[in-house]
Amino acid sequence: MRILGIDPGLRSLGWGVIEAAGSRMRHVANGQIRSDGTDLATRLLSLHSQLTEVVRSHAPDTAAVEQTFVNKDGAGTLKLGQARAIALLVPAQAGLSVGEYAPNRVKKTVVGVGHADKAQILHMVKLQLPGCDPAGPDAADALAIAICHAFFGRIGAPMLREVGT
Repeated sequence: MRILGIDPGLRSLGWGVIEAAGSRMRHVANGQIRSDGTDLATRLLSLHSQLTEVVRSHAPDTAAVEQTFVNKDGAGTLKLGQARAIALLVPAQAGLSVGEYAPNRVKKTVVGVGHADKAQILHMVKLQLPGCDPAGPDAADALAIAICHAFFGRIGAPMLREVGT
C-alpha cells in the first residue's frame, strides 16, 4: 500500500510517500511545498496545484493528514485550517480515503512519546525508513504521519503490528 502523509501549512506544506507491506515500510519520496503569491487565495491555489502534482506523480493508495491544534492566534489558526482543507481536498479529489491523526498520536506512534520534538521525529523517521533524507522538518513530519497511517489506517485498527503487541 502506498501512503501519502501530509503536514499542512500555509507557507510550507510537507509531504511524504511510503510503501507499507505487512510489517515492512519503504521510503518512496518526500518534499516541502512552498506556497506562491501574496494574497491568501493565490497561496491556496498554489498549494492545491503543487499537491495535485504530488498525488499525480506518486499515485498513492491512501492519504493521511495531521489534525490542526488550536493556538492563541485565531487568525493563524484559521489560515492553517484553510491550508489543511487543501491537504484534505486534493487526495479526496483523487478518490483516496484520508485518515486524520492528532499530533500527539503521530509522535507517540513514531517516537514512543506524545511530546517529542522535531529532532526526535527526524531521527526516528530516518531509523524506520533507512536511506530516507527528508527535505526539511515539514517533510519529516509528513513521513511520520504516513508511518502512523500505516499502523492505524484501517478505521483505528492496527494495519501493522506494533512492537510488543
